[in-house]
Amino acid sequence: MPRVIWKGAISFGLVHVPVALYPASQDVGIDFDWLDKRSMDPVGYQRVNKRTGEEIQAADIVKGVKQDDGDYVVLTEDQIKAAYPKATQTIEIESFVNASEIPFILLERPYYLEPIGKGEKVYALLREAMREAGVIGIARVVMHSKEHLAALIPSGPALMLHTIRWASEIRPIDELKLPAEGKTAAGLKAAELKMAAQLISDMTGSWNAADYTDRFTDAVHELVNRKVEAGETERVVPLEDAASERGASNVVDLTELLAQSLAKRKPAGTRSGASKPAGSKPVAAKQAARKQA
Repeated sequence: MPRVIWKGAISFGLVHVPVALYPASQDVGIDFDWLDKRSMDPVGYQRVNKRTGEEIQAADIVKGVKQDDGDYVVLTEDQIKAAYPKATQTIEIESFVNASEIPFILLERPYYLEPIGKGEKVYALLREAMREAGVIGIARVVMHSKEHLAALIPSGPALMLHTIRWASEIRPIDELKLPAEGKTAAGLKAAELKMAAQLISDMTGSWNAADYTDRFTDAVHELVNRKVEAGETERVVPLEDAASERGASNVVDLTELLAQSLAKRKPAGTRSGASKPAGSKPVAAKQAARKQA
């Protein structure tokens, strides 16, 4: 069961319906990770100064809004927070409309609403009254410090909240080259329309969401399974393990280097017959270790 992301009440007139909000959708596509094909190391994102190419710290980043003349207005975090809409715990219905009046292009993300706090009866009352009237509610709600326009929709036993894009978020179609509306204006022949209508009639059926699946995702999973069965996999060392391996390899290399250095120094001292104070070799080894470190 998904976690509750919001608790409050639906408000219409003087009636309040206490509800909890749950996400009604989930991502089921393929989650591709980026890898360096030369070493199979994970590839990440860095914050870099686009002019110098140098990586910068998050504390040195400010938010700016670009103006038409190329200048920026820089806003502090406190100023941005002050501009956020105040959080409310109310889904305030402003009006009821016919569902057919909402274009599909405006629909954004669905949520489930569950009655809480002994609100089952008034929840059912609102659901059944809306269903009988054949309408949906248009409401405002604040989630994650952002105000959303939303449609309140009766769906089976549930009331669903479906966020709606603001009209300003939809790009105009004026610049697109589209055929004129109307049969005559588009230059369509009666015979063409008749055949198209017959084809549409033959393809018309009842809607069942379960009849449609993500064929691309299924195909990629099938391909991945075949490669796993064939042993066609690449080992990607997690960054933590890679760091440990690098550290271990440095210790081994340093030990071998010190051993080689001591082996070269001993014969030379023996041939020259020079006597050295006790402990001179460990000191040299320590100096070599410091240089390597």
